[in-house]
Amino acid sequence: MTVTSEYRKSWQIPTFELPFWMGRKHEYCVIIPVINEGIRIKKLLTRMTALKIHNNVDIIIVDGGSKDGSLELSMLQRLNVRGILIKTAYGKLSSQLRCGYSFALDQGYKGIVTIDGNNKDDPETIPVFIDALKNGTDFVQASRFLWGGIAENTPKSRDFAIRFIHAPMLSFASGFKWTDTTQGFRAYSSKMLLDPKIAPFRNEFMTYELLAYLSYRAPKLGFRCIELPSSRRYPKGDVPTKISVIKGNAKVLIVLFKACLGFYNPKDKI
Repeated sequence: MTVTSEYRKSWQIPTFELPFWMGRKHEYCVIIPVINEGIRIKKLLTRMTALKIHNNVDIIIVDGGSKDGSLELSMLQRLNVRGILIKTAYGKLSSQLRCGYSFALDQGYKGIVTIDGNNKDDPETIPVFIDALKNGTDFVQASRFLWGGIAENTPKSRDFAIRFIHAPMLSFASGFKWTDTTQGFRAYSSKMLLDPKIAPFRNEFMTYELLAYLSYRAPKLGFRCIELPSSRRYPKGDVPTKISVIKGNAKVLIVLFKACLGFYNPKDKI
């Protein structure tokens, strides 16, 4: 699907800088949103390099404004990152994703995989996601709860919320049986992201809205969605997460209810 110049002008994209960009090499890319991930992002990229992920997809970092020195450019280039975007505007994860997705679409990628930069997900599944996109799937969701998946050290409160609140509500509202809806490890076809009835490039997507919205909206519009088993391992002890226990989880639930009620649907496309 091609995008018209008029529709492209309507996209609301947070401002960002592009410290380096080596150009598109492959037809698909991996977008990695990060902010102050410390050693975790280096560990993830090292795993991806060992798996030779860069031989088939381009790796692009989208930084939300890290201050911990974890994104030294020579390290990123050594570990086969092809580019880094640094968001300079307000907003959290959804703003980062709008930066990354718009950039990828402007570069002509056919599809995008997103994996968190905190090294909790197993990048070995990325080629399987790409194959699914190539075979006509529009939305691939990683699931630790499917047969063959692994959920290790998941906080009990989060496990309960996903299994008994978040996934059931989005499944009921969207008409598609989801099992792991909060996870950011997923893949989208460019066709889906470019559809004006999806319209992901809007300023109302600032924090975690885009994840819940796409899980609701894509099945409703008839896009081909699947889940694939994956491994998600939390380290013992402190949990690397940007969602606080009370305030953060409350915001996630508010976003969930709004998504399921169609609050984020394009107002002129419902």
